[in-house]
Amino acid sequence: MRPLVNHENEMVRTVIYKEYFAKEKTQKNTLPHAETYDFLKNVVINADVLEALKYVPDESVHLTFTSPPYYNARDYSIYPSYQAYLEFLDKVFQETHRITKEGRFLIVNTSPIIIPRVSRSHSSKRYGIPFDLHPYLVKNGWEFIDDIVWLKPEASVKNRIGGFMQHRKPLGYKPNSVTEYLMVYRKSTEKLLDWNMRSYDYQTVEDSKVADGYETSNVWKIDPCFDKVHSAIFPVELCKRVIQYYSYKGDLIFDPFGGSGTVGRTAKALDRLFFLTEQESKYFVYMQSKVKSLSQSVFKEHKTQFLTLEQFKEKSK
Repeated sequence: MRPLVNHENEMVRTVIYKEYFAKEKTQKNTLPHAETYDFLKNVVINADVLEALKYVPDESVHLTFTSPPYYNARDYSIYPSYQAYLEFLDKVFQETHRITKEGRFLIVNTSPIIIPRVSRSHSSKRYGIPFDLHPYLVKNGWEFIDDIVWLKPEASVKNRIGGFMQHRKPLGYKPNSVTEYLMVYRKSTEKLLDWNMRSYDYQTVEDSKVADGYETSNVWKIDPCFDKVHSAIFPVELCKRVIQYYSYKGDLIFDPFGGSGTVGRTAKALDRLFFLTEQESKYFVYMQSKVKSLSQSVFKEHKTQFLTLEQFKEKSK
C-alpha cells in the first residue's frame, strides 16, 4: 500500500496516509490539548504580529478569528503591491498554523475591495481578497471547511448602483456590496473532530454547548458597527457566533490584527481567554481605554495585560 500514498487522487492519498502512515509521526507538543500557556492568557501586545509570534510556542492557540487589514483601502493599510500584501498575509497565517492546536480552526473575515480610480480617465480596481488568499492557506496546511456569508443591510454600505440607476446601460451595472465572507479553515490532521471534543472534561463540554437560537444557514444577517477611532470593527454578535461555534470555555482565542479589541472583549465575556497583537499604537491605546471603562468584575482571575514586544519577550522565557 505504500506506493498509494503518492496517488494522484487527493482522497486516496489522504485515506492511505491516515490508515498506514499517520502513526509514524511523533508528538511535538506535550501540552494538553485543552490547555495553553499562562503567559499568553488575556494578553494584548503592541507589536508587529510576525515579531510577536516568534515567542509563541507551537500548538498553543485553540481558535483564530481575524479580519486582515484591507489592501490599501484604509489609512492603516499601505503595501507596495497587492502581491506584497498577499505574501505578508501568507507569512502571518503560516505562523498562525504553527501556533494552532491540532485540528483547530481559523476563521478569516475578508471581502473584495475597490481601489478608487485616480481620475476620470482611469478605471477603479477591484481585488478579490478572499479568493486570492485561499490558495495560500490551503497550500500551508489549512483545510477549507466552510464559507459563511455575512449579510449587511443595503442602507449600511456604499452606494455603487447609483450611476446605473440613472442610465440603465448594459456593462455599467455595479451592485451594492452587502456581503463579506467568513472563510472557515481547520488545521489539517488525520484525527476527527471527536478527538478534539474528547480532550475536554464533561463539565466543560456541557457548559460550552450552544444555546437555542443558533444560526442554521451559512448566511448570517448582522448589522455592521461603526466607530470614531477604528474604521472597520467587528460587530459583537459576529464575534459571539464565531467564538461560541468554534471553541470551548477556557480556550485561547487569537486575533493577529487586534484593532479595537472586540474579539478579546467578547472572548472574555464568553469565558474564553484571548491573545491579541496590534501594531498601531492608537488602537493599542484605544483598547486600554475600553478596558478601563469596564467593571473589573468582568476580568475574573485573569486581568488583561497590555505589553510591549520586549515585555512579552521577557514573559515568554
